[in-house]
Amino acid sequence: MTIEQKFARLGTDHAPGQEVRQSKGDFKRLLRGEPLPGRPVDFSHGDVNQDAFEPTPGALDAFVQGVARGGDQAYTEYRGSADIREQVAAHLSSFTGASVSPADELIITPGTQGALFLAIASTVSAGDRVAIVRPDYFANRKLVEFLGAEVVPVDMDYLHHDDRAGLNLEQLESAFASGAKTFLFSNPNNPAGVVYSPEEIERIGALAQKHGAVVIVDQLYCRLRYSDVQYTHLRAISSGGAGVVTIMGPSKTESLSGYRLGVAFGPSHLVERMEKLQAIVSLRAPGYCQAVLRTWFQEPEGWMQARIAQHQSIRDDLLSVFRAAQGIQARTPQAGSYLFPRLPELAVSLHDFVRILREQAGVTVTPGTEFSPHADQSVRLNFSQNHEAAVHAAQRLVQLVDRYRA
Repeated sequence: MTIEQKFARLGTDHAPGQEVRQSKGDFKRLLRGEPLPGRPVDFSHGDVNQDAFEPTPGALDAFVQGVARGGDQAYTEYRGSADIREQVAAHLSSFTGASVSPADELIITPGTQGALFLAIASTVSAGDRVAIVRPDYFANRKLVEFLGAEVVPVDMDYLHHDDRAGLNLEQLESAFASGAKTFLFSNPNNPAGVVYSPEEIERIGALAQKHGAVVIVDQLYCRLRYSDVQYTHLRAISSGGAGVVTIMGPSKTESLSGYRLGVAFGPSHLVERMEKLQAIVSLRAPGYCQAVLRTWFQEPEGWMQARIAQHQSIRDDLLSVFRAAQGIQARTPQAGSYLFPRLPELAVSLHDFVRILREQAGVTVTPGTEFSPHADQSVRLNFSQNHEAAVHAAQRLVQLVDRYRA
């Protein structure tokens, strides 16, 4: 594969939000020149501002305090400030149910995207076989392919199960048996918002242990869980831990994405590799911003419960809009802020429909093909938005689905 082909396969044209931010479109070309009710909504990412979801209290003050410390905070160890890692490790140990060593098993990264790159690049080489869920986070497949490895798909039938994610465990076992030494997945799943059942997590851990595989699990949304859904941390089960790299961060649920902070924790030898790689890629997570992690898991009493309730209310209203429409299928997300509805057959391609939706209705969504090549009838919506605006935008989406049905 040539270098041009490698970069062409990264394909940022349809990555979440990229198109609309490149064009800076003003959505004036509405359908037939008639403005539809409601303001433009960009469902490709969460709305972090005064009328949607503000960052956690104290985050800006912590950043300013980091700036005030000057060079001591700006130039931390490559894996992050030692005292901040100590505080974060204590919270993660309590939250996940398994001890995290701040000195050896934790690294602070430039966002969870940075953690994902470091984790994959520290475990995957050209020619390797890597098991990846489909659908799953768009960068997983692209990074593995860019590194010259082979993707072994493992399907997840998320639409037809209420009590589990629907992972095809037989396919996963076959992937390991065929030589896959790394398994990569998100829990809760991005884009579908489903949570893996305890039985699925136990089976994943047992299979990985049996075949000596490393598992990289992206748990970015694991704090934003609805109702009484049971969540199992892979690293805390009997077969987990030894070969598990867990990725988390405060960018989404806590609305701190602008600070570019993430963490990865797992086996010390893999974290050491990640630090060596970070040292030549970005040196460290932004030094002053690392101080914001002092507010993580330290939100005021009731703050997280209120945030979850707000998201659940938006989720439920959007589901009502989609389920009242003919031919749109949508499973109720158990966690996170994503909906992944499957649309009926349309008279235009999915990418054309996404463009039409943005230009004619002021609604930006991410095509499902970013998350799996076979998800060509699905779109992803991040519903961490102004409630009223999100509902109006969903109604406009349904109007255009009706207009462009095959």
